Parts: sequence; C-alpha cells; structure tokens
Amino acid sequence: MRIGHWQLESKTGEFDANLAKVVTGLERADKDRVEVVCFPECFLTGYPDKEEPARKSAFAADSPQMMKLLDKTMKFEATYIVGFNETRGKDLYNTAVVVQKGHILGSYSKCSAYMSFHKQGREFPVFERGGVKFGVIICSDGGYIEPTRILALKGARIVFAPHFNYISAKGLIGHFQHVRADHIARAVENDVWFVRGNNVVLAKDSGLSYEGVGYGDSYIMDPQGEMQVRSRRMQEDFIFADIDPGQPNKAWGVGRSLWSAREFQTHLAEAMKGK
Repeated sequence: MRIGHWQLESKTGEFDANLAKVVTGLERADKDRVEVVCFPECFLTGYPDKEEPARKSAFAADSPQMMKLLDKTMKFEATYIVGFNETRGKDLYNTAVVVQKGHILGSYSKCSAYMSFHKQGREFPVFERGGVKFGVIICSDGGYIEPTRILALKGARIVFAPHFNYISAKGLIGHFQHVRADHIARAVENDVWFVRGNNVVLAKDSGLSYEGVGYGDSYIMDPQGEMQVRSRRMQEDFIFADIDPGQPNKAWGVGRSLWSAREFQTHLAEAMKGK
C-alpha cells in the first residue's frame, strides 16, 4: 500500500483557499498512486488559539462547507484525512474527517484537546482501504499510550496522526525530541506504521497570539521505529512511502501492547487509587 501526507500551511478563516490546496494535493496523490493521504490538523479552518476566531471559521459535518468539500473531491481515487474545527450544537471539536470518492467514511475528534474551547472526543473508529485497517489520532494524542493502543487492538495496521505545531523558539528542540520519542514508542509497542503529518507556518502574520515556529518535520515510521521517509522542514512538502502492512507481531500470543494491558490493568487500577 502507498500512503502519504501533505505538509502544508493553512490560513485561519480562509476555507476556499485551504480547500483549493486539498484539491491540488489530491491531484498529486492520484498522480503518484497514493491510496491514503492525510492533511494537517484543522487544515480546512485553520487552528487559532483563541475561541472567537475558532468558532467563526468552524462548521458542522452536514454544513454547506462539508458538501462543497465532498463535491470538489469526489473525482479523486485517494482516500483522504483532513482536519477542521467542527461544531456540534454549542460544542466545538477538533476533528478529522475521512473521505473517499465524495463520501464521508467517518470522523475522529481529538481526545487530548488542550484548548479549553474544544470538547474532548471519546470515540476511536477504525477505517479500511483495500483490506487494510487504519485509524486516526490527532497531534498530542500520540503522546499518550491508550489512543494508539485502542486503534491497534481494533486491528489498525496504520495510524495517521495529523498535527498542527507552532512552537516557541525556546521550546522547539525539546518539543522536537519529545514528539519523535513518543512516535517511536507508539509504533514499536503496537507494531504499527505511524504517520506524523505536520503543518508549516510560513507567513509572519500567523493569526496566532504568540510568536513561534511551524517547522514541519512530517514522517512515516515503520513498526520497528525506523523512519522510512521524512519531509523537508520549514516548507510545504509531500511525502509518501510504499509499505507492507503485513500481520501484527504476536509476541506473547496476542501482541505486546495487548498483553501488557491485559496483564497489568488490575495493578494499574490499584496504583491509581487516591490519585
């Protein structure tokens, strides 16, 4: 299977311009015969760090904006994952929608959202393309054990993790090292392919309330924690790799992550008492 990611810059509140990039990206994905491709976190709406602009650009899953996305992309062969700020009644979610040939296969909402205006997602769907199951987490979700483990237990062989990173210069190297270590761990402990799909921020007027660096560094990591392909930093870029999803490693008869969860859950619950 050939999978990929578009490392791109989005503009807050500029839905049509962001959608145009999705269309161009899918044209390239089809040209390169990429079967599943992802775009960055909150790509269609932008990802402001204040509630007012986030709500202003947000839309619902059954909105005219979503219908426009489906209409503009229905001719493409690639299954794609793209993020947006989603409204559900009064609630706002950080969501990624999975689309194929003009149809929504489903969506995933970030389960570790740290913006106070985002509601936490608590559903972990698994999707399928060509007989291969895959799942989606979003950005900081990859820093926790359970989200990727849940997807792997449901049969996912690939985990796509669209990101939006805009990091202060002072914390940039520490963030870079920590995120890389998290993703190696998630790939190895669950025996899955892991796609870190980041953004870039190129414009001086980022629409965010602080100065930072949107550096990129997207990559596709194999189940041994080895990077197969990596984007260029500080620029828009397209990466893809041919992968063999294969069968999961059945160490201990069930796989390391499942064995660990099964064997130690009562001990974990005991240790959690009073915390």
